[in-house]
Amino acid sequence: MATGQVVRSEWTKIRSVASTVWTLSTAVVTTIALGMLISALSKNEFGNLSEREKLSFDPTFISFAGTSLGQLAMIVFGVLVVSNEYSTGMIRASLAAVPKRGVFLFSKLAVATALALVVGMVTSFATFFLGQLMLGDLRASIGDDGVLRAVFGGGLYMTLIALFSMGVAAMLRSPMLSLGILMPFFFLISNILGNVSATEKVGRFLPDQAGSRIMQVVTPVDDDTPYGPWGGLGIMALWVIAAVAGGYVLLRRRDAQ
Repeated sequence: MATGQVVRSEWTKIRSVASTVWTLSTAVVTTIALGMLISALSKNEFGNLSEREKLSFDPTFISFAGTSLGQLAMIVFGVLVVSNEYSTGMIRASLAAVPKRGVFLFSKLAVATALALVVGMVTSFATFFLGQLMLGDLRASIGDDGVLRAVFGGGLYMTLIALFSMGVAAMLRSPMLSLGILMPFFFLISNILGNVSATEKVGRFLPDQAGSRIMQVVTPVDDDTPYGPWGGLGIMALWVIAAVAGGYVLLRRRDAQ
């Protein structure tokens, strides 16, 4: 089967599965709604902030507050895109039709990543503009220094989260095992390691902690992170490359199950 045919086949698989619609829709709605809520609350509380906190006030980053929850839906999307075929047993037929496992895997990842990128970008820009609407006179403009980079980076961040999840799912094959590892990792472990003084220097190099740096415009006065926005996204990209490479190597070495 030619690569173009494989890509079209993967697109048909993804769009015909109901989970694609509800996971991506959940990512969009959750990210936007929570971002608007946190932005509105931040505006109301701004007068109670200390002068030090006001200097670190980042209206752009605040509008992306919902990303921490919305990314969980992107994780589910990434896992299900890859592992659904294992859980249904369809993987045997897929690999029989496409014996070149690299073509099979990377066609699937390419289609799913392109879809995640479109959804991530739409979500990021909508989140920014609606969040700034809630902030009123505290809002930032898309033309302000660093803001467009942050908004564009927000879409890239969501995409990389989904792609990282696809790589992990390709390694583990089981949707329950993949989600059982990724959900606690991003929702609990990463936050704990990144916010405890004894482990924060390690936590800042985890994929979500590093990648979210791209959405920051104002650097906190006491921040000593050794990399900038693009450096953080680069660290996240290395995690993604490692996960995808691991999935590819294991797919080549073992039988379909």
